[in-house]
Amino acid sequence: FHMVVYGHVKLAFTSASGDEKVVELIGPGQSFGEALMFMERPYVVYAQALADTLLLHIAKAVVFEEIEREPGFARRMIAGLSRRLHGLVSDLESYTLHSGTQRVIGYLLRAEPDNETAGVPAQLRLPTSKGIIASRLNLTPEHFSRILHELTEAGLIAVDGRSITIPDLERLRTYEG
Repeated sequence: FHMVVYGHVKLAFTSASGDEKVVELIGPGQSFGEALMFMERPYVVYAQALADTLLLHIAKAVVFEEIEREPGFARRMIAGLSRRLHGLVSDLESYTLHSGTQRVIGYLLRAEPDNETAGVPAQLRLPTSKGIIASRLNLTPEHFSRILHELTEAGLIAVDGRSITIPDLERLRTYEG
């Protein structure tokens, strides 16, 4: 499997008609490909670096040796796989039960702001293009842009390229759209 030291990687698949669906965005300290070691099957998604990225490759043999040697390591591997499964179930819930606006707001609130001081606008930088984030949220790029525009018009965010300012986090959290 691989661990991202720095940079960002998208995990995606492409349909027979050429449409891409982004499944996950992986950032520093996160890993991908663990399940393949145990399933011994090809991965159904591909990985693509979205920026200058350094990956650490961890060989299957090393992982299996460490699992045999250290039960705590095995528990951490299971916990990581469980987090990913929980994330996929949460995504399915979001796609089926939440509006596009709710999904975008949730994404913005989960993104790591550059500063998070009470009373000070939160600043964040999108890790990749809006089109890739739209795909990750199961939205078309046009719909994603419309939602950002609506949130801007409502005074909930300000957008400057990939930089987003959230003047009042609590107001964004409670926005009903």
